[in-house]
Amino acid sequence: MKKLFAVLLVLLVAAGSLFAAPSQDTGSRGLIGIAMPETHVQRWYKDGNTLKAEAERRGFTALVQWADANQLIQNGQIESFLLQGAKLLIVGCISDGVTTQIANARREGVPVIAYDRIISNSADYDYFITFNNFNVGEVQGRAIEEALNLKAATTAAPKIITLFAGSSTDGNAYFFFDGAMSILKPYIDSGVLRVVGPYPTSSADRANFLRIATENWQAPIAKTRMENLLNGDARSVTLDAVLAPNDPIARAIIEALRADAKYRTNLPIVTGQDAEIDSMASIATGGQYMTVFKDTAKLAEAALVLAEQILAGRTGSQIQIPGAVVAESIGLGQIGDTGRKRVTTFLLNVTPVTRTSNFQAPFAANFYSETEWRNAGFTNANGGR
Repeated sequence: MKKLFAVLLVLLVAAGSLFAAPSQDTGSRGLIGIAMPETHVQRWYKDGNTLKAEAERRGFTALVQWADANQLIQNGQIESFLLQGAKLLIVGCISDGVTTQIANARREGVPVIAYDRIISNSADYDYFITFNNFNVGEVQGRAIEEALNLKAATTAAPKIITLFAGSSTDGNAYFFFDGAMSILKPYIDSGVLRVVGPYPTSSADRANFLRIATENWQAPIAKTRMENLLNGDARSVTLDAVLAPNDPIARAIIEALRADAKYRTNLPIVTGQDAEIDSMASIATGGQYMTVFKDTAKLAEAALVLAEQILAGRTGSQIQIPGAVVAESIGLGQIGDTGRKRVTTFLLNVTPVTRTSNFQAPFAANFYSETEWRNAGFTNANGGR
């Protein structure tokens, strides 16, 4: 009975895919299946559509599905791609629960590109493409360092920070945090920066890391935790900074802070990531302090350049991706460690954004549609207000 249910689920997912995007194999270079994790973080919806458009521009047929942060759903979607004869899969995974389908792809000779999230506990794929996620954390940490002038801070009047991290099921969350700690930990150790709440010195301190992690990147979870901190450990202090791993979490934290009279007109430095248009609007008006712009159009383009070369039979040093570096070549090979092997990992650069630095970068890259920037209160595509 369970087997019958599983088969029916796969067929239903496949039927939904076909209904949404009819097969166009005639004259196509082959089908690429694109599995994205969810849509509650804006970038994943955008990434899926950008990958699909880039694949079709290069002559492939492409199907994209989003999984609502549910690994069972994503597994069914990947199975449907395989049933429809996909030649290659691009997977932004939810968790290592996807490994069964990655193993199925390997058995069927279908290469897999892990897209912006490593697929942990698998030896059944060979390539990972992402941004320099350790550097994302460094950029966030450096923004706090500079905004609080930590180099001039003293132990007599230490600055105060609390820490948030991303989802414990997303390998990137660990690199974001460790990158930030590479900048902030020396100030914490010297006593000029004081942590309120749980303090993992690195992501290797898993017990404490889980205490600051945000399950499935859900912003409401972060908001509740911030509210609890304000009524608990942070009640008798004034926070100078909050390390927030991405934009939705940053905005949720700010919402909790603004409900506290102490911060209504004097927010701490709050970091972010992804340059979501709502966070850009917040930065423009003095809310969120900074974000990290990751040009996902370039990541999608690089992923398809990689896909073309894989399907052409290239391997190892034969693969060249303009604008990307191999992680091993810059001493970051651990980013490609799945726990079962190290996969070849390509890294793209990121851009820090504040109100006074690089603010125009996402607009110049046409990262937003006209509707998006007008709805956010911008008057033009240059970020004018």
